[in-house]
Parts: sequence; C-alpha cells; structure tokens
Amino acid sequence: MQTTLHRHTAEGELFPPAGDASRQSMLEELSSVLFESLPRSDQRRRGMEYVQGLLGVEGRKSIRNISSLFGGEAAEQSLHHFISGSTWDWGPVRRALARHLEEISPARAYVLRPMVIPKAGDSSVGVDRRFDPSRGQMTNAQQAVGVWAVSEEHSTPVNWRLHLSDTWLDDATRRRQASIPESASPETMDQCCVEAYLSLTRDWKLPVRPAVMDAREADVAATVRPLQAAGAQMLLRVSANLRLSAIDPGLPRSATETEMTAHQLMLMARPLRQPVIQRRPGPGGGAVHAGLAATVRVRLPQRASRRPSWSRDLLLLGVGDNGGRWPGELWLTDLTDLHPAQLLRLSRLTRRVERDFAQTAEQVGIRDFSGRSYSGWHRHATLASAAHAVAVLSGTADTPAEATQATA
Repeated sequence: MQTTLHRHTAEGELFPPAGDASRQSMLEELSSVLFESLPRSDQRRRGMEYVQGLLGVEGRKSIRNISSLFGGEAAEQSLHHFISGSTWDWGPVRRALARHLEEISPARAYVLRPMVIPKAGDSSVGVDRRFDPSRGQMTNAQQAVGVWAVSEEHSTPVNWRLHLSDTWLDDATRRRQASIPESASPETMDQCCVEAYLSLTRDWKLPVRPAVMDAREADVAATVRPLQAAGAQMLLRVSANLRLSAIDPGLPRSATETEMTAHQLMLMARPLRQPVIQRRPGPGGGAVHAGLAATVRVRLPQRASRRPSWSRDLLLLGVGDNGGRWPGELWLTDLTDLHPAQLLRLSRLTRRVERDFAQTAEQVGIRDFSGRSYSGWHRHATLASAAHAVAVLSGTADTPAEATQATA
C-alpha cells in the first residue's frame, strides 16, 4: 500500500511516484475533477499533495508526516492552513467525487457505516464517551457515519457526517473553539445516518439507490420514516426482538392477529425457506448454494410509526445456512419486488465495505486526523476518501480474490 513519492522540482512540478504510474495517472485525472471548485491554483496543488501524502507516507497520516514528503516545516505550515485554517468548501469536492464514481461505475447501493475514532484527549471536535464495538467497551472517541457508494467493481466512501453530542452543541466556548457551524443541531446517531444518506439524493441530486445499513442498535421506525418520506429504498439489518405486525397470507392466522418479534415471525416462516442459488463472478463462474432464505410481509406497529399513512408494506428477510441456526440474520426492506437471492446479494455489500474499510480506507488514514476543528476533520475525511478512490480505481488497493467472490 505504501508508495515512494518524489518531491517538487524548483518550479513546483510534481514528479510521478516511481513504479506506480497507474496510481499517479489516476490521481491526476481525479484531481482535475475533484478540485475544480477550488478557486486558486495553490489550493488545487495543496489538495493533490495531501492526497499524494495519504497514499504514500508510511505510518500515521499526520500533517507533519505528509509534509515531510514536500519540503518539511514550510510545507507543514502550508498544509496545516490548507486543512484547518483555509475557507475552501469540502461539500463540492465530495459531490464531484460521488458524481464521478456514478458516471464511471454506477452504484448498486449506498452502505451506511458508522466509524468510531478513539482519542486520548477530549479536545478534538465531537469527542465524547462512546461505545466502541471493536473493543467491546466505552471509550473516549469521535463517532461519524460514512456513506459508501458500492458498485459492481468497488466501494468508496463519498460522504461523511460527524456526530456531535449535546455536550458539544450546548457549550458555546467549545463550539467557537472548534468552529462548529450554527447549522449543526442535536441529532441521534440514527438521524445522523439518514441525513448523511439524504445529502446524496436530496442535495446532490444523485440517483436514488437502496440504503443498506446495520440497524440492530437503531430506532428502526425513526430510521424508516424519513427514508420512506424522501422516496428512498432501504435494506436494514434488524435485531431479533424488533416487534412487527405480519400481513402475510402464508403464515398461520395467529401470526397476523398480534405483534410478534422478528425472530418469532421467522421461526413461524421456517416452512417457507428456500435455497438461494447465486453465481460466482467471472466468465467461468458457476452456480453456488448461498444458504436458505425466507420472506414475510410485515408492517411496523402503528404505535411505533405514529403515522401509518406513510408506512409502506415491508418484507422481513431471514437468512441462514443449512444445518445452522435459524434465522442467522434478519433484514427489513421495502424492496418487495426483489427475489430473496437479490436481497441477500445486496445485504452482503456490508461485508465488502468492512473489508475495503480495513484494507484501503484505514491504510490511507481515514481515522488519522489529529486536529481539533470541525472543518479540519471534514476536509481530511474528504481527501482521505479521494485517496481511497485513487487506490481502488487504479487497481492498486488490496483486493483479495476471496473478497470479490464473497460479494457476488
């Protein structure tokens, strides 16, 4: 994943990295698209330098380490100002990245993935006591949500939303020191996820694609409501104890007369299970048995939805392996016209994002920003997303064969 980068010539021209012409070519092509909104040539050059550094510097992707590739202390001051003190808007850069990816490789879905960023201190914007699933414990951390555009070929983060607790939003001094904009208002993590997704379709006018996310810890009704109101489609992994109202004629009458948990409904749907057959990728790929699946038509309980008029019929999808625990996973969707095999394939996109997060996004420093400001964090996340895109589009990201097969 590391690359050796050459410094500038005396005139400031960038040399291509030795032995990595494909990555350099992709960086130059993408930069011309991404940084078109930046008004000054020096800003566009700094943006390209920062992405180069994220791709090439070894170890932590701090501004100091990145600047060591481009001239040391003077470059460090320039890059620090570019990320934390400048006024360029990261929104158009993200929009340009998302639109470019949509043009060259249309997304099948957008995967919403939370990201916890552990911090030693409490001065970085958004830091609070949060639960870190990777550690299984509460920790001092920032928390954000990334929206990943997942196509047939790759997955790339295209938008980020940093979650800010009331501790930050209600403290005028902390807001001022971190340059938190007046538009930032209190929201739950569920609302944070939904808003990050809706920015793509509502604000950037990108095509509507299914929102796929793990909602086992979420308020499902509060997540479904705004997505459906915006005309979005969704596939949400849900917990076994989510209560639903069945409206499926294939179930015993007793199941449709009372609310039941998703787990109970899928136990009753055991006779409806069918084998799921999928095909391996590539010209020589054959059929492969991908497990068992069953679907049940359901609705969210009226008291949960509050306004039954907005709630369309939903499908509860159960999946499992032969001889294994049933159900192994539970998913809720309004993609009622899709075959279970197609829904299962969409659900597996979350696994691809997990792999690409670890193998590429982490490697280009998505969690490495050490500054304190709100704008600095967002600019770093934007340029780290660009570095991720360069790696996957140039074919230089780590993509093991088994990862591709598992997402087919």
